[in-house]
Amino acid sequence: MERQLMKERNAFLKKALETPLEVKKRPQVPPPPEPQKKKVPKSLASDPNAYKTVSGGSQYKFGVLARIVRHMKTRHQDGEMHPLSIDEILDETNQLNAGPKVKQWLVTEALPNNPKVQEVEGKYLFKPPLPVRDRKSLLKLLRQHDMKGHGGVLLDDIQESLPHCDKVMKQLDKEILRVVRQTDKKQIIFYHDKGINFPVEKEFQQLWRNTSVDGLQDDNIEEYLNKQGIKSMQDTGPKIKPIRKKVRKSRSRATKISDNEHMQHVLQTYDDA
Repeated sequence: MERQLMKERNAFLKKALETPLEVKKRPQVPPPPEPQKKKVPKSLASDPNAYKTVSGGSQYKFGVLARIVRHMKTRHQDGEMHPLSIDEILDETNQLNAGPKVKQWLVTEALPNNPKVQEVEGKYLFKPPLPVRDRKSLLKLLRQHDMKGHGGVLLDDIQESLPHCDKVMKQLDKEILRVVRQTDKKQIIFYHDKGINFPVEKEFQQLWRNTSVDGLQDDNIEEYLNKQGIKSMQDTGPKIKPIRKKVRKSRSRATKISDNEHMQHVLQTYDDA
């Protein structure tokens, strides 16, 4: 009995060795893709109030940025013109608890792309809309605008750019003219050139007032001024979209056929005689 079992065992092993063994490989499962990091648009980085419309961690980052921009603006208006490093800015704004990721985002993306911040040798300054620092530079800017026909300057831009603005504006009160824009009630400051103050006869005043421009559009007036070498002010009036007249489509009425009139040349009469 044992010999029979040994023969069967040896025969099985021999057959198993002769038969090729097929090994099925397990299919390789690709690793799960890494979650892509959301890129923050540059428009959000440049707007200090954009954090109000962002949720989660991004809202915290833009909140830090908005606080920095407000602080840099206040420093500039107080007359502090020396630049600050990122650590000094976070220290002065009481935001030293900002993490390394937020700090890296500020240095590489948010502050360089912000239109109200300028970088100077690795440090940062507020970037005002107007290049004015004192009374003389403001008066020079207004005079240049007047000579080149550029018009006036917004008071909001002057207040944002000029340190100690209220004090300087009081000193210049007799050398400037203030005009309130009707569209948004904002003040525009003009240079008051006293050299062109001269009396105008009533006849010329009446001619000026009687000159009608009702038939001309703003584009036509602007084109005429440009040809005369005078630059017109932009965005001074409300933008009115032209009214398009609705064109009524004429409907073609189908011709009605009645009493077989189109078959008159074929029809015959079979009345009894």
